[in-house]
Amino acid sequence: MKNPIPRIAAVHDLSGYGRSSLTVVLPVLSAMGINVCPLPTAVLSTQTSGFDDYVFLDLTETMKDIIKHWKTLPLLFDSIYSGFLGSVAQIKLVEDLIENFSAEDCLITVDPVMGDNGEFYGPFDSKMIEGMKSLVQKADLITPNYTEAAFLLDREYKETVSLKEIVQILKDLADMGPDKVIVTSVSLEDSKGTTAVLAYEKKNKRFWKVETTHIPVSYPGTGDMFASVITGRLLLGDSLPAALDRAVHFVTHAIRNTFGHNTPQREGVLLEKSLYQLMMPENLSICELLEI
Repeated sequence: MKNPIPRIAAVHDLSGYGRSSLTVVLPVLSAMGINVCPLPTAVLSTQTSGFDDYVFLDLTETMKDIIKHWKTLPLLFDSIYSGFLGSVAQIKLVEDLIENFSAEDCLITVDPVMGDNGEFYGPFDSKMIEGMKSLVQKADLITPNYTEAAFLLDREYKETVSLKEIVQILKDLADMGPDKVIVTSVSLEDSKGTTAVLAYEKKNKRFWKVETTHIPVSYPGTGDMFASVITGRLLLGDSLPAALDRAVHFVTHAIRNTFGHNTPQREGVLLEKSLYQLMMPENLSICELLEI
């Protein structure tokens, strides 16, 4: 029996302070009319950016018990969506989830959370890269930032890249398995104060680009917001460019609104002031089809 409301298994960590991961994923997807079943990968006292000496509780063994219990239930998911994983061992658990709980036409999203600005996030190292390479092979959609894309392809991180280079990166990532690849936080050569999101649909052989004015600030959790909107809109039947439009508008609105209030960056964006955007009519298209 098909779920009357789309159901997503969200495999992310839970941070007590600082809006990121599940504290972002849950409200965003719920506001879009999607039932979210969280599978926490770790519990942290704070998100990792901007904090020292945070508490980190690895929930790998608890995840095993949760999945074991779920296997006794008539439970299938319309989408399985993974983000921050607390250990390399958890990659096998996500693969188990995909194998045993995927409904027909299940959308598998992997946000390969590992780092940004050319560096790993606190608890990660090169072992996570090798595990993520395996996991993205099972995905329909991946949403790395440019740093994570470089990690996955064993490429050198560069401050700026050419359009030709990023197109090749998209193709190489798609060759690993996923049909849809989105790379965020791209600084293109000769771009004048803009940040780009590039996307590729392997099945349709189409490339898309969205550029937005760069705001001189970095908030944790915005990648989680973006990947959640993309996953939710695709699950609800949007095309990739329509989902990109919605996600970029939403995240940009949240960043600009928060920047105007000048709150501490490590707290993340003022999500609560932007959630209503997800229920608003579609905005004008800003997604550009690239003629490659």
